[in-house]
Amino acid sequence: MGEAGPRVEAALQVAMARLEEEFRQLLIRGTASLAAEDLHASLLRRLSLTVPTFHSASSVDLDCPSFASHADEGDESSGAGRWSSASDGEISPYLISPDTVSTLKDIADVMLRAGYGPELCQVYSEVRRDTLMECLAVLGVDKMSLEEVQRVEWGVLDGKMKKWIQALRVVVQGLLAEERRICGQILAADADAEEECFTEAAKGCVLQLLNFGDAIAIGKRSSEKLFRILGMYEALAELLPELEALFSGDARDFIKEEAEGILVRLGDAVRGTVAEFANAIRGETSRRSLPGGEIHPLTRYVMNYVRLLADYSRWLNHLLDGCETELENGGDNADMTPLGHCLLILITHLLDKIEDKAKLYDDEALQNIFLMNNLWYVVQKIKDSELKSLLGDNWIRKRRGQIRRYSTGYLRSSWTRVLACLRDDGLPQTTGSSSALKAALKERFKSFNLAYEELYRTQTAWKVVDPQLREELKISISEKVLPAYRSFVGRNFAKYIKYNPEDVENQVSDFFEGKKLNA
Repeated sequence: MGEAGPRVEAALQVAMARLEEEFRQLLIRGTASLAAEDLHASLLRRLSLTVPTFHSASSVDLDCPSFASHADEGDESSGAGRWSSASDGEISPYLISPDTVSTLKDIADVMLRAGYGPELCQVYSEVRRDTLMECLAVLGVDKMSLEEVQRVEWGVLDGKMKKWIQALRVVVQGLLAEERRICGQILAADADAEEECFTEAAKGCVLQLLNFGDAIAIGKRSSEKLFRILGMYEALAELLPELEALFSGDARDFIKEEAEGILVRLGDAVRGTVAEFANAIRGETSRRSLPGGEIHPLTRYVMNYVRLLADYSRWLNHLLDGCETELENGGDNADMTPLGHCLLILITHLLDKIEDKAKLYDDEALQNIFLMNNLWYVVQKIKDSELKSLLGDNWIRKRRGQIRRYSTGYLRSSWTRVLACLRDDGLPQTTGSSSALKAALKERFKSFNLAYEELYRTQTAWKVVDPQLREELKISISEKVLPAYRSFVGRNFAKYIKYNPEDVENQVSDFFEGKKLNA
């Protein structure tokens, strides 16, 4: 018996070594049949996962020299961080067939009963760790240092951030959830071994995901990154409870602490980027006036940016709560949410800047057209979006009143001189010299024609962007000018009249169309 013991032990070691190798090969073969290019589609299809689509700052319209420029990506903004379904069906163990799982369990049971748990766990952890890391690479999440993240140009980094957001959900709700289930099936005989194997297999891909998130959080801030950072914050905050639940003990505490720290830093990045965006608006210094008083690129960019911010109201209200602000605006910001107050600040900075840019126009009438166009655009963007509920109806009513004041300012500055030509003030009395009256009338009609023709020549090239505003302004011109002109023409000599009232009425329709017409 004494000599049999070592032989039995040696035989057992040989048998365990063979089982260990068989266990390793079964795990490897479970994934070898899938080519890398098929892996991503397989993960989505077989796991019935949903894939996130987040906003991209690249979809913001920008043509403003003081801001970083972006290239359009098409319409990625619909959905704003919501999940769109990829496929339907019953979830099944990924990459490993049920028969293979059953065989792996049988081998694991034998090795665990024989006391070869450490060897079993080492093999399982090594193979599955490599498999999960391969899946992560196929999902587009590469291992990158902070220095590498800092050096990557924005177009490339934007794509990597987008893939990270998608991969996080696939990994947490798909890969790791399935890994946890398969690990539980294979190592059902030993709960401690199951926990150790899963933790060692999973922590590598989790840490790689978290490290990239941290590199983004502490990296250089710029306005175009904000929506991707918000998307990353949203995804991590929503998935953290599920990620924590996959682990236990020290591993769970470590993952939770790391992820929560990254959320804090991502939140800091969001707040800092919003503050920098506000400073960028105030510091925008382009001096080019737009022909025709049209909508400034700064107005388009800021309002599209602000509308995208409104889509993240849940998280921004949380992140901006308690932030100090520099705007005191009485009733406009009473009872506003933190996000509403922040957006009000940004829009107020924009409107202040637009007021400054109006001064680039020498013509007071064109200043009013420019201000009217830009404020109309701001109000329209607010009225037709979630911004309306954030800023309130009262804010919109006040700005519509301002648009009317700009319209009145335009009419006064443009047509006062024309209307002055149509008054009898200063004309010789009919009881006096007939020749003096004729000469005065001839000069008065000449002055009217010159003033009117100048307005027609310039203001048919101006553009009132909104069709309704454009028609209202034309109607206002007709109501002010035509009755006065008809009355003046009716009281005076026909031979001095160059334009019939009907001619003027027809020509008013050419105003504010943004193109020059022959007078």
